[in-house]
Amino acid sequence: MAESGSTRVRSRRSHNKSRLGCQNCKRRRVKCDEKKPACSPCVRHSIDCDFILPAAVPSASSTATRHYRFRRSKYQHETQPDSSAASGSGSEARGPGPVSTGTQCDLAASQPPGGISFADLKLYHHYMTTTYKTLADEKGDTHGVWSNHVPRWGISFPSILHLILSLAALHLAAENPDSRAEYLAQADDHFTFGVRSVTAVLALLNPENCQLIYMAAALICLAYFGRGPRVGEYLVFSQRGQSEWLVLLRGVRSILTTNHERIFTGVLTPVPDDSIKEVSPALQTALDQHLSQIQALRSWITSHVSDAAVCEVYAASIEDLMSILQEAYAIRSAGKDGIHLMHLAMGWIYRAREEMIALLEARDPYALVVYAHWSIILRDMQSCWLMRGWDEHVVEGVRASLPGELQGWIEYPLRVVTGGGGDGGDCR
Repeated sequence: MAESGSTRVRSRRSHNKSRLGCQNCKRRRVKCDEKKPACSPCVRHSIDCDFILPAAVPSASSTATRHYRFRRSKYQHETQPDSSAASGSGSEARGPGPVSTGTQCDLAASQPPGGISFADLKLYHHYMTTTYKTLADEKGDTHGVWSNHVPRWGISFPSILHLILSLAALHLAAENPDSRAEYLAQADDHFTFGVRSVTAVLALLNPENCQLIYMAAALICLAYFGRGPRVGEYLVFSQRGQSEWLVLLRGVRSILTTNHERIFTGVLTPVPDDSIKEVSPALQTALDQHLSQIQALRSWITSHVSDAAVCEVYAASIEDLMSILQEAYAIRSAGKDGIHLMHLAMGWIYRAREEMIALLEARDPYALVVYAHWSIILRDMQSCWLMRGWDEHVVEGVRASLPGELQGWIEYPLRVVTGGGGDGGDCR
């Protein structure tokens, strides 16, 4: 009896341990069944499985074609975790998502893409059929930069792809107010990844990838405008510290400083516009009035600023402003405005001396008055959806920052920008 009552020791069932599960399962501490192309836990939770992600993001200089696959979009309704549902016709509609009311780029929240969703495909289609036409004159874009080369570069350089999708989403948001929140959420997601990925390759800038990195930086600046004015942010100065947009502009400048000749070659070689000639008689009167206001401003600053070096900084910016105004009126005389004036408006800030930028960042009154007169150019860019509202936003930011005794010196730009007309009245 003693023998029969003895305890039998059971041996443990042997099993194979694997360390090849996907990172999502390891992070969540659940067992991964290692099914391909996506494991069951990832499919069940509608998240991108590591098994379908590319092993690494292609380098900027890579010429290999990047292959994409369709994935579920978070902008679609939740469906049952059937692996065959990815090829179904899920709805793209969803309730309004969170709207970015502060900084557009949230680096902490960004994640690399696991493929192309149907929502992304819709954005890509909109860019290829509509958005690209708003970024350049089709007749003037003889190399097909925006319609052909930029989308093709996006295939091998993810930053560009995500930034054109962001632009397309912003364009759709501008065209569809009822769906604005949804499109803005998509735009912010793509913008975030675009900024994060281009920042990662900036240290790898070289003659082979400088055109791609420059184009990505330019797209970031365009997307910033397309997102619309932000409270407290006035391009070159901010009420919250360092200007967001100046950071972007300085990034573009750093790229151009070392690679200007390499960037503006091939398809990016500037093509002269033979249609732009003299200022038309109809616009000459308006130009003369505009210039007379700025000349009066220059005389006033000269008589009130005792520091000769600082006075020279103001004078240099005023001279450049008068020069680009004459070119802007010539472009307008050729029947062009909007995006055609972008290089002039941005060029004035790009070429400004660091001392002038520092004065603007510090909200120096004289520098702000000059800046208010520059904002009139933004008024002539309102036909471009990217620039809507920026003219009034900038001049109102200047007005709010100026002491009362200097308000009279921005009456002219305020009147022009807010629709009061540019005729009559001295700036005093």
